[in-house]
Amino acid sequence: MELGSILEFLENRSILVTGATGFLAKIFIEKILRVQPNVKKLYVLLRASDSKSAMSRFNTEVITKDLFRVLKEKHGGNITSLISEKVRVVAGDITFENLGVKDTVLLQEMFKHVDVVINLAANTNFDERYDVSLAINTLGAKHVLDFSKKCDKLRVLVHVSTAYVAGEREGLILETPYKMGETLNGTSGLDTDSEKKLIDDTLKYLKAENCSEDFIKSSMKDLGIQRARKFGWPNTYVFSKAMGEMLLGELKEDIPLVIIRPTIVTSTFKEPFPGWAEGVRTIDSLAVGYGKGRLTCFLGNPKTILDAIPADMVVNAMIVAMVAHSKNEGGHESIYHIGTSVSNPLEFACLQDYGQRYFQKNPWINKEGRPVIVGKVKVLNSMDSFHRYLTLRYLLPLKGLQILNSACCQYFQGTYLDMCRKIKYVMRLVELYSPYLFFKGYYDDMNTERLIRAAKESSAESETFYFDPKVINWEDYFLNTHLPGIVKHVFK
Repeated sequence: MELGSILEFLENRSILVTGATGFLAKIFIEKILRVQPNVKKLYVLLRASDSKSAMSRFNTEVITKDLFRVLKEKHGGNITSLISEKVRVVAGDITFENLGVKDTVLLQEMFKHVDVVINLAANTNFDERYDVSLAINTLGAKHVLDFSKKCDKLRVLVHVSTAYVAGEREGLILETPYKMGETLNGTSGLDTDSEKKLIDDTLKYLKAENCSEDFIKSSMKDLGIQRARKFGWPNTYVFSKAMGEMLLGELKEDIPLVIIRPTIVTSTFKEPFPGWAEGVRTIDSLAVGYGKGRLTCFLGNPKTILDAIPADMVVNAMIVAMVAHSKNEGGHESIYHIGTSVSNPLEFACLQDYGQRYFQKNPWINKEGRPVIVGKVKVLNSMDSFHRYLTLRYLLPLKGLQILNSACCQYFQGTYLDMCRKIKYVMRLVELYSPYLFFKGYYDDMNTERLIRAAKESSAESETFYFDPKVINWEDYFLNTHLPGIVKHVFK
């Protein structure tokens, strides 16, 4: 595998990026503009009804973010002209054919000029409505593929999935594709057309019964979890992403396809500056809950390996893989796990220790201006011990408080509601993340390791496009980069 110059490849290229307001997409856009301003065009597609609202979303949700600070400092007053020359904001929606692009002139321009398609559009909610998840994560992937087939100059399609399409598998999880209809528990009958029909029929029935929108929403969420678990996946998100991969593999024909499967994506390691993050992302839920004093117990095996990877490393891996496979012919499919469980494992107990040390030294200041004092979190290593602890420590006292509150004319209402919120918060975290709290899988990264080696051997730019996770010192990263970053950018 020979790469050549990555910067030379990017020069004068036209790249379509879907899901442009997403976390990784923003980092990708910033990286390309910063390291290769001679890119021909970035077509950034985001969900909007027309070009005016698309541009408004791009300006407020992308380019104004602190992430672009370094790029703005580099170009000074010329940043506006750089954006207007190199970025074309596209109103669209990947749940429709031709990605929902209504401007026919623009559509033909893209078909004629796009060299690379990067699909970053996704709905990442674990318990999203099934109709929404399937439309974006499964059928949306097919629409991106169909669009790519119409691009005359296409060199490669890069689809960003997730390592957790593997569900709750144990042992070494290989970088292999999913075949259409393949399930994690061996249950037969999985078919994307049948799933779409099931959704349509269910919605038709619910509407015919005059069900409320809230009931329909709840029913669609329940249906997603039911279907996922029927075939062996823990939640709707990873199930719909797995089916998206199946469709791409089945229908790709002669399109060179790269599937990137990141693990838990965390704040930037180094560029454009350390610690940039956005939104509460997976393990950050624990940090936010603990730092704000909501989390006094949690469930998980201290020895469980948490597979995390900084966002800028994921983006660099995407770029290097894109270049590496741009010469492929004949519909080759390449899969990369971008993670650390094999090359640089992180134990759950270490994460707990880092969080405790950081927030004890740097307590969160609450809305009343007082520091939130945190203690050691009691970690329970089984569901039985978790339920016992919750009952004795919270549910019984809460019941007593409820009775006392009623007897005292709601005098303890504030305390009662606060305890209810804390319990509800912990229960939601456990429900969503319990499949991963005792996870016994390790993500094989041999393909990624070969890509790292190829980048170092055949490109002088491996320092620019770094993604070797072995260089991460987890203690230093969490205490001095990630936790300060999420406090600055995520805590509200």
